[in-house]
Formats: sequence, structure tokens, C-alpha cells
Amino acid sequence: MPRNRRPQDREEKREEILAAAQRLFIDDGYESASMGQIAKHAGVTVNTIYWYFRDKDDLLIAVLDRLLAEALTQYATIADRPLGDRLLWAVDQLERLHGLVNTVHTRAPASPAVHAWHTGFHELADALVADDLRNAGAADADLPAMTAIGTFVIEGLLTHRRDDADKRAVIDLLVHQLTTVPTRT
Repeated sequence: MPRNRRPQDREEKREEILAAAQRLFIDDGYESASMGQIAKHAGVTVNTIYWYFRDKDDLLIAVLDRLLAEALTQYATIADRPLGDRLLWAVDQLERLHGLVNTVHTRAPASPAVHAWHTGFHELADALVADDLRNAGAADADLPAMTAIGTFVIEGLLTHRRDDADKRAVIDLLVHQLTTVPTRT
């Protein structure tokens, strides 16, 4: 049952809804987490959720934005590490959120909003990797293909789980190939 009403800042209530949705989406999965369960865990009514979010996909995107902002803050603390270390860190973060990664890939074809979020995520990730590759001497003409290869490898590691030593070997070879192979000028 929702708690008794008390004066509450709109942003505070939104954060409580997001926190509840994030916990349920990660722990139980997007499909298993009903709006009713989210409302119960947030201490609000279902109708209250719809004051803040258009639908469940809008709530999912807000959770994804929240997680991405947290990850980018953490990423900033390791930005001076070698590219291979940062890619391994990204794989570990994505593995921790494996259920949400699958949800995004499943929902994207059916939801224009989730598709747009997914596209934006890949554009951001590609831009981060492209900057490193450009700094390593890669030709701009090769960057789209090189970042695509990086995405395929990372998504492959998420789909086909490997132990830490195998992941390190794959990422090290990827970085070596992407940063030392002569490219077109």
C-alpha cells in the first residue's frame, strides 16, 4: 500500500520511482516487473508513475539514462588507463546489466523510443573508441569499420561468456589489431 501522503519534492518522488524500477528491472527483469510492482516498491500508486513517465518504455529509458550517467562518471575516473583496460571495464559493466542489455536489444525493434536510446548509446560508445583510435593514428575513413569491429567483439563477449583471462586475451588482441594495423590515409 502506498505510504501516507507527505509533502515531497517532485524530483525526489521521481528518483524513488526510478530507484524502484531499476532494482526490479535488474533483479527480476523488465518483463517480470509490472508497473504495479514498481509502484508498490516506490510507495506510490500506478497512476502516480504515469504522471512522471508516459509508459513502461519511458521508465526503462529513464533507468538506462541513470545507469549510463553513473557509468560515465565512473569511466571518467579510469579515462587515463589504456584502451584495453577501459574496454574490459565496459564489458564487466555490461555483463553486470546483462538482463537490461538483452531487454534493450529485444525492445528496440518494437519501441521507437528504445531504438532511439540504443542508437544514441552506440553513437556515444563509438565516439569514445574512435577518439582513442584517432589518437593512435587511425585514418578517419577507417574509424566506422574499426568501431563496428569493436562493438561486434564486445557484444560477442556478452553473448558468449568467457573467463577473465579469455576476455583479456580477446580485448588485448582487438586493441593490438585496431591500433597497429596500417590504415588507409
